[in-house]
Amino acid sequence: MEVPYNQINKFSKLVIDYVNEDKNIKPFINHFPTLGNFEKQIIEKQNHPINRVLLREVLKEQNANFTLSKKTKNNIDTILNKNTFTITTGHQLCLFTGPLYFIYKIITAINLSQQLEEKYPKNNFIPVFWMATEDHDFKEINHINLFGKKIAWNSKQFGAVGSMRLEGFDAVIKALKSVLGNSQNAQKLIQLFENAYLKQNKLADATRYLVNELFGKHGLVILDGDDKRLKTQFIPIIKKDILESGFVNTIKESSEDLAKDYKVQAHVRDVNFFRLSEKKRELIKGGIAENEIVKNPEQFSPNVLMRPLYQETILPNIAYIGGGGEIAYWMQLKSAFEQENIPFPILLLRNSALLISEKQWRKFESFGFNIENIFLEESQLHKKYVQNQFSDGFSLHNEIATFNKIFNTISEKTADKGLLSTIKAEQQKQLKSLHKLEEKLLQSEKKKHENALNQISKIKKQLFPNNGLQERFDNFTAFYLNHGGDFIEILQEELTPLAPNFVILSLQSS
Repeated sequence: MEVPYNQINKFSKLVIDYVNEDKNIKPFINHFPTLGNFEKQIIEKQNHPINRVLLREVLKEQNANFTLSKKTKNNIDTILNKNTFTITTGHQLCLFTGPLYFIYKIITAINLSQQLEEKYPKNNFIPVFWMATEDHDFKEINHINLFGKKIAWNSKQFGAVGSMRLEGFDAVIKALKSVLGNSQNAQKLIQLFENAYLKQNKLADATRYLVNELFGKHGLVILDGDDKRLKTQFIPIIKKDILESGFVNTIKESSEDLAKDYKVQAHVRDVNFFRLSEKKRELIKGGIAENEIVKNPEQFSPNVLMRPLYQETILPNIAYIGGGGEIAYWMQLKSAFEQENIPFPILLLRNSALLISEKQWRKFESFGFNIENIFLEESQLHKKYVQNQFSDGFSLHNEIATFNKIFNTISEKTADKGLLSTIKAEQQKQLKSLHKLEEKLLQSEKKKHENALNQISKIKKQLFPNNGLQERFDNFTAFYLNHGGDFIEILQEELTPLAPNFVILSLQSS
């Protein structure tokens, strides 16, 4: 089942306007994400020089120690073809993939690549996962939420998370085992996680292994931008930003235009690079010499506003897939891309979904709700349920209508404006009392249906942890336990990348 984003009450105005192709969005993008518009994007990117030989060399080296599928190997080789283009998504190195939308991003990239292959068979389209290995926000990625428990990796390491050694991970796996149980699917997961986190050296290696095992057969190519050879191509932009503050005015002006209608996502700085060292990733505040950049470009790490420019410099990319926040900060950058004569990719909002079991679905409908009602607030659901227990709805609507009719009749008996004002004031006073009485009657009825209301609250909390979207909290592990490897296949079959709607997906019990 698909539901329009504007009915979910969890998405920004920018996201809703974007999927609805609102004219206010057009100045901040290149093309809206329609199948036909990709032809224009392909033509633009074909004219943008990409060092495909170097890109293939780096990809082969980065993935040399991992078992790649035939399709992924072929995709890496076809990078050399000028008719090959990438569909990119990326994320932080969340433990065990982190929240569900990590999975949704990659599936959106895979599905879009396949859809474009069918539409434009003369071209090749490769799904790429960009690992955010240079990110340094360890607290954002060091845990997962599973069955109401938080399982975390406690480490005192600092700096870029991709370089962190996997010390102390035995304890994390042990905690995970105690939660997952001993089912066949649980054993598969434990084996997968042990191979990833106990047999690899760094977090970047573990994430690459895990993502490759889950999605490799679909031809996914995994790239780590933390590479000196790749960053050498980015030296002109690194120098322009650090030595000349050459982007601050351009991005600031664009951000101010965007802010007239929407919330701006990313803060614009005079310098938009960090300095990377073995154990640190620190903001640059000056004092960098040009020869430092030329000799050691790998030490300069782009922030959230420079990474898109870096990505589009080194990849033959035509689309970037991200969440609402990512789409928002990309929209701050259109003029910066124009300044550097780099084609601005098509932005695609990743698929979003609510996964609901058959049992939850049936239970929810047994209370008299349509499944779309699941997006109502808990208090609204309670009120709706109680009202549904009465054939005419539980309210004093008819009584209030009769009351208003009486006061209107009284008002008609006089032309005295002062007296009319008194009558009106008394009417409002009594109406207020009636509405309070209605609320008290409703609360009284709620007590009679306490058990049902508690069950409604339970389902609501299960599907919307912390009153947020499931995809931003729950990990895929819980669903894998029930469906095994089929879980990824189910998502791939059910999620459609260019359909601008939120998906409610009922999962059958295995």
